[in-house]
Amino acid sequence: MTRTIKYKKILISRTDSIGDVVLTLPLAGLLRKQFPGAQITFLGQAYTQPVINSCENIDEFINWQEISGLPENEQIERFKDINTGLIIHVFPRKEIACLAKKAGIPDRIGATGRLYHWFTCNRLVALSRRHSLLHEAQLNLKLAKHLLKNSDLPVEDIHRFYGLNRLNPLPDRLLHYIDPERINLIMHPKSKGSAREWGSDNFSSLSTMLNQTQYNIIVTGTAAEGEMLRREGFFDKAGEVSNLTGKMNLTELISFINAADCLIAASTGPLHIAAALGITALGIYPPIKPMHPGRWAPLGKSADYLVADKDCSDCRKSGHCSCMLNITPMQVKQKLEMMVNPILQHP
Repeated sequence: MTRTIKYKKILISRTDSIGDVVLTLPLAGLLRKQFPGAQITFLGQAYTQPVINSCENIDEFINWQEISGLPENEQIERFKDINTGLIIHVFPRKEIACLAKKAGIPDRIGATGRLYHWFTCNRLVALSRRHSLLHEAQLNLKLAKHLLKNSDLPVEDIHRFYGLNRLNPLPDRLLHYIDPERINLIMHPKSKGSAREWGSDNFSSLSTMLNQTQYNIIVTGTAAEGEMLRREGFFDKAGEVSNLTGKMNLTELISFINAADCLIAASTGPLHIAAALGITALGIYPPIKPMHPGRWAPLGKSADYLVADKDCSDCRKSGHCSCMLNITPMQVKQKLEMMVNPILQHP
């Protein structure tokens, strides 16, 4: 495959979580730059569609769940109807790789680390995510290294290619939660089980330490996560916070994050959305490979993280991380204040 190929349509396949999808958006941004006349289509899970709808570099979303339940012959026809010249298997999935080949998609890119890619893809890239020292967003770009002139972007430059500029206005019912006189801080304590968490007690303690005249604190999450926080006593222990758990869909949450000033979370979709939108995003991470920030740190012009300064795998099978839980609320407060200092100086 050479860079002289001109594609009319490019299909990116990534059928996993919100954070993973956000970290794939820079790939779409660079493909848009490389192939300005091509239509870029994204195959993903239905619940991630609001992220794709918010990205100016993606023209079409295809819901994998609408295809996966069909008989195989109909699945193949649906893939033929996409009428793409190229598919990039960013998230490897055997059934999708097989469908792409049976549908006759001319160019099919996959990583050599998956055995089935050897007989379903005709453009193989030597890539092992498990053993790589690169960030997830860099690995996504590596898959397209034969297409892109600048697939070796340093992590500090990747945020320029997110393209999260196609946002909906914030609904009126949510506008009053944003205080123009204070720093609007979103706390997102839970992760739907997708990441190790810092703990609701730590979040509640942090909320009591922050100056209420400076910070307007909003708690977000799903309705189920809000119920978990109630059972854990978070709202009884916390300082003055607004509870918006279960009160926003993803489209609204993206707009709300964009209207806020900063967000604190573990390695979750909302953290990566905040980083991509350019607000202050502070992630709290375990030092466990491959969950550590070297692989999953938020990438943005105002993004950073806290992690214990050690290489540890003691908690790999426990479901929690003691090193992460032992990061103190005072440490997070001090880090946050360093990050929001420009906001305080230039309200």
